[in-house]
Amino acid sequence: MNALIIVDLQNDFLPGGALAVPLGDELIPIANRLQTRFDTVVATKDWHPKKHCSFASQHAGKQVGDVIEIDGLPQFLWPDHCVADTPGSEFPASLETEKISKVIHKGTDPERDSYSGFFDNGGRHATGLGGYLHANGIDTVHVMGLATDYCVRATAIDAARLGFKTFLIADACRGVEMNAGDCQRAFDDMRNAGVEVGGM
Repeated sequence: MNALIIVDLQNDFLPGGALAVPLGDELIPIANRLQTRFDTVVATKDWHPKKHCSFASQHAGKQVGDVIEIDGLPQFLWPDHCVADTPGSEFPASLETEKISKVIHKGTDPERDSYSGFFDNGGRHATGLGGYLHANGIDTVHVMGLATDYCVRATAIDAARLGFKTFLIADACRGVEMNAGDCQRAFDDMRNAGVEVGGM
């Protein structure tokens, strides 16, 4: 059985949001159309506490874009974003949510980031997404959302690693591109991990 995974299509990642992904709002009508093709639709949300380790504001003398080390892992520092239960953490009003059967909250641990919808960045704690998909007989996932070079990349790679047949809907993703070529490198990484990268 197939499922659609919508990654982090939240207000803070859309134009005008705290961590806007260029053209991220283009994905709302695409997500609405794609949902009609799947019996199972799940979505992930960044759901950070106010003092999350990924926020540059929590590290004296550091700025957005700096990379530090936390618990042995590199941590890119972001603006404060997707704080739990704030408007920025919510889905946009124009996103149809009736078919979304499960919302997975990630990045809830103040001391650890979580790009993937399946695990935290250290791979130590599962979010419950893998268990939910297996429990519902899902063996194939189609991934879309924000952002190509971070959370989409990590989610698709983990899906493939867990044994799901994994398709990335490339034209239903948008990237941050902090550095030129980041999205292309993400596509390459996903392909190398066994993800099939294609279009709608």
